[in-house]
Amino acid sequence: MKPIILGTAGHIDHGKTSLIKALTGIDTDRLKEEKERGITIELGFAHLELPGGKRLGIVDVPGHEKFVKNMVAGATGIDLVALVIAADEGVMPQTREHLEICELLKIEHGLVVLTKIDMVESDWFEMVREDIVEYLSDTFLAKAPTVEVSSVTGEGLKEVVRVLDELVQKIPERDPGHIFRLPIDRVFTMKGFGTVITGTTVSGKVATGDEVTIYPQKVPSRIRGIQVHNNEVNEVRAGLRTAINLQGLEKAAIHRGNILATKDSLRPTYMVDVIFELLPSAPRKLKNRAKVRFHTGTSEIISTVVLLDRDELKPGETCFAQIRLDEPIAVLRHDRYVLRSYSPVRTIGGGEILNALPWKKKRFSDYALSEMKMLHSGELSEVIELFVSLGRYNGVGQVELPFLTNINKKNLDGVLKALKAQQRIALYDKENDTLIHADFLKKAKDEILKTLTQYHKDFPLKAGLLKEELRSRTTGAKNPKLFNYLVNQLARENIIVQEKEIVHLKDHQVTLAQDQEKTRQKLEERYLKSGLQPPYFKELNDKFPGNTGLEVLEVMLKEGVLLKIKEDLFFHRNAIEELKGRLVKFLKDHGTITTPQFKEMTGTSRKYTIPLIEYFDQSQLTVRVGDSRVLRKK
Repeated sequence: MKPIILGTAGHIDHGKTSLIKALTGIDTDRLKEEKERGITIELGFAHLELPGGKRLGIVDVPGHEKFVKNMVAGATGIDLVALVIAADEGVMPQTREHLEICELLKIEHGLVVLTKIDMVESDWFEMVREDIVEYLSDTFLAKAPTVEVSSVTGEGLKEVVRVLDELVQKIPERDPGHIFRLPIDRVFTMKGFGTVITGTTVSGKVATGDEVTIYPQKVPSRIRGIQVHNNEVNEVRAGLRTAINLQGLEKAAIHRGNILATKDSLRPTYMVDVIFELLPSAPRKLKNRAKVRFHTGTSEIISTVVLLDRDELKPGETCFAQIRLDEPIAVLRHDRYVLRSYSPVRTIGGGEILNALPWKKKRFSDYALSEMKMLHSGELSEVIELFVSLGRYNGVGQVELPFLTNINKKNLDGVLKALKAQQRIALYDKENDTLIHADFLKKAKDEILKTLTQYHKDFPLKAGLLKEELRSRTTGAKNPKLFNYLVNQLARENIIVQEKEIVHLKDHQVTLAQDQEKTRQKLEERYLKSGLQPPYFKELNDKFPGNTGLEVLEVMLKEGVLLKIKEDLFFHRNAIEELKGRLVKFLKDHGTITTPQFKEMTGTSRKYTIPLIEYFDQSQLTVRVGDSRVLRKK
């Protein structure tokens, strides 16, 4: 059975509360002040059993201009509106404002209830009828049924019930949504139960025992009990007036305007990207950075409107804007909102939220405006691709996308699979399920290759760049996981080579210039001639111009012509190989060798003997046992 919520709308003292009481027997004015003043101040709630078997939830809203903010809160989540107009007064200021709010919230179904028919003459009544028809001709209620009633005599009440029953059958089942959300409109305590909140469940479903979070404070709690129309239930879903008993929370921790939602499902924000329509009835132009009252769900927050493509907006015009809020909220993409002027207070416009967690946008930016256009009218796959691209080089975790896109996981997974197959996005971090857009993947990859190319050009004698230094030089790939993903991908594509911690382009070859080749010959001759008693390199380096000696040395080390035995001490590989052969033969013949014996074998001083024997230890040829060395067992 599809749940339906009816909301009232209309000017003060036009008989909204009396009509609900006459229909349901429930007086929705529960406050002492409401009884004393004879006006509705707070939201009231009732329910009505319809002949077709459906139970209609009812939200009665205040009509006084001072309490329009409460009316906006009550209009959240309603499927059907009853526009109540008193026959003795006709269309009045709050009739107009309430209907504008309903249109801004995209309420599409309703009826007109003409009340107090027992108080007017027929001539006046006919004039009021004509005025109402003319007024509603350009609204969503232009073809809505009109019922004439008297809550005092009871005339027309059965017709109201009949019309409501017909309308309810025609209203399509709402999309339940994938995230449970209930904008809170009342908070109170009940003895023996603790804190209770009420509101209209606008999306998703929740059951007793489920973990939930109160936003924007991000306060965790658990569902202790649920009631719908004063009946205990185990589960509630979108479209129902709901009372929820929360476990372990003080009343002071929650207030109207907060959202009860699935655990960890929302993200608080101080700004939202929107499309905004300034009502034709707005009294003046809206200037950039105007202060306004932002209404969404049951919240009202003082905010600043940043117009992204102009300095002012004329009545009747629409534009993209960023709303910057004085307090945080937690909303979803596609949520509707209403703006009211700061002072004097009246409804001036509203629209749809396009991005519920944006970055601060620069005005008159072509990139920002193209992003907004895509969010407003793009295909589903384009919107998902855009949200991934907004993560830039860090990407976006797949766990964030249901919130950002407001799309259920099943539909989301289908689109993501297609985008991956088209190579528009890539999963670069499997551990955290993080996606990156192909454009940023390519930019980061190109930057790595550009950095390596320039490095090889600047240092042609160096084998390559240290991997960590390459990462630090690559702006787009400072994220270690993305950098490793790219390096591995480039290596698989045979574009780069990684040798231990050195990375270089595959086609990079160290080539010596003519003067460097001469230096190389001189160095090799010197090390060959000196055998096991070479000079320390600092003694040689000064004999070569600039940094030539060191550069050539690095090449010879890379080629394995020279071997580094310890800091600044290098040997020609022929000398080491010859010594290694004699050492192995000695150990095979005698089993062990002492340091003095090794010194005698080399015919050198201790400054060479000790580094050499330690080199053979480190290269795992020998192992020290007491004061002697033996061959290491392979």
